[in-house]
Amino acid sequence: MSDLKRTELYDFHLSHGAKMVPFAGYEMPVQYAAGVMKEHLHTRSAAGLFDVSHMGQVILRAKSGSVEDAALALETLVPVSILALAEGRQRYALFTNADGGILDDLMVANRGDHLFLVVNAACKDADIAHLKAHLSDTCTIEPITDRALVALQGPMAEAALATLVPGVSDMKFMDVATLSWDGVELWISRSGYTGEDGFEISLPSSDVARFADALVALETVEPIGLGARDALRLEAGLCLYGSDLDTTTTPVEGALEWAIQKARRRGGAREGGFPGADRILAELENGASRRRVGLLPEGRAPMRAGTEIFAGDQKVGEVTSGAFGPTLQAPVSMGYVDSAYSATGTPLEGEVRGKRLPVKVADMPFRPSNYKR
Repeated sequence: MSDLKRTELYDFHLSHGAKMVPFAGYEMPVQYAAGVMKEHLHTRSAAGLFDVSHMGQVILRAKSGSVEDAALALETLVPVSILALAEGRQRYALFTNADGGILDDLMVANRGDHLFLVVNAACKDADIAHLKAHLSDTCTIEPITDRALVALQGPMAEAALATLVPGVSDMKFMDVATLSWDGVELWISRSGYTGEDGFEISLPSSDVARFADALVALETVEPIGLGARDALRLEAGLCLYGSDLDTTTTPVEGALEWAIQKARRRGGAREGGFPGADRILAELENGASRRRVGLLPEGRAPMRAGTEIFAGDQKVGEVTSGAFGPTLQAPVSMGYVDSAYSATGTPLEGEVRGKRLPVKVADMPFRPSNYKR
């Protein structure tokens, strides 16, 4: 018997012809009847519905009752300014370790009297243990186990969701709000993982199948699996934890210094004070020895994870994610190269099945993102 977990949308997935695969300890849909290519292009042109209920949802609340105290507590674990996060807003963050490596990437929302965290599925047990080990003296850490999470992504996502929840039209990128649908409380953020406008919606597990049915009943909405999700996020230049980021990668190596605000840097109001600060602050000032970059192979063959990158006879890097980009009609990859070779346009070679093929360092995202600012 399988020990894989199932989300509340398991039967929904099967009813829409999903092919289920193991992912982060869950049975998840890799594609539906339409197939990966059509699902990808539908998300780029209309609206796609994703089941992300496998991810972890956590409420962090200061015992003092002050959200500022919760923010300051969380800042001891992340190199991000949480104190400056206004009520009704969310921010990307990173748990770091003592060596400056990344334990996980996550989203943090200020919901007025507490912080709401969404963490990666494969890391959620370790993340919750990490929070409890370091913050239990000052905060309560409450894993949310009775709520599902879905994402609605694409240029028609707002119009589709607004037919059910009119208030979402007032939200901007990275806003969070509590709204209702048919008597159900929805925790909504205007964000996602595709480079498109869209929303992530937390709601009671008992209501998610009904909500998903209401969304896919709309002409513009189709269910989308993990296969299309991976290519969508890759075209958008977004990292997948465990592939593009891990405990051996620092935020600066990962080209994520945009997520570290001035307040936490050298000379800032709350400089350092997070795990690995010495290394991370030094790399912010002096650079890192390697760098995450976009890579555009010539021709049609994708350079997938594990492909070694060369400059002449010297190995200078490796691909961490790679696929055919349906929107671009061309292969796209990202990976790490020695910093000396990280400038946009640098010509390199990737070794694919024993052959060296041309590839160029490229800016990311590979196509413009369409967030509602």
